[in-house]
Amino acid sequence: MREDATEPESKLLRAWHLAVLRFAVTLDDDDRMHALGVAGEVDRLGGAADDAYHFFRRTTAELCRAIHGSDAQVEAIVLRLLTQIDNPRLRRAFEAAIANDRIPPKIVSSRSRPNVDLWRGLPSRRATGT
Repeated sequence: MREDATEPESKLLRAWHLAVLRFAVTLDDDDRMHALGVAGEVDRLGGAADDAYHFFRRTTAELCRAIHGSDAQVEAIVLRLLTQIDNPRLRRAFEAAIANDRIPPKIVSSRSRPNVDLWRGLPSRRATGT
């Protein structure tokens, strides 16, 4: 039964990650405001009656400044976020979106080349003219 209670929280947390990622890709002010709005929803899940719990809003504002490049501690702030993302695909997307000289994205190893001798020894597909 507890799993059902955590499902909305995990979906909202994922929505927050995706909203911050969208801002990282677009650097658009509307996307920043959306990320802050989602952060406010996550903060409200904390259950603070007087709305004193602003962790996600504060973190989102800090991340947006760092991603936009107007924060002196860009690398530390962004690396802290990356270590908190459990989903490897989402983490790689963040790394690619915020790639710069200081934080190079991790490159997925290239796939092996297909075997060029795959068809050697098989008869050709030419139709016989009989």
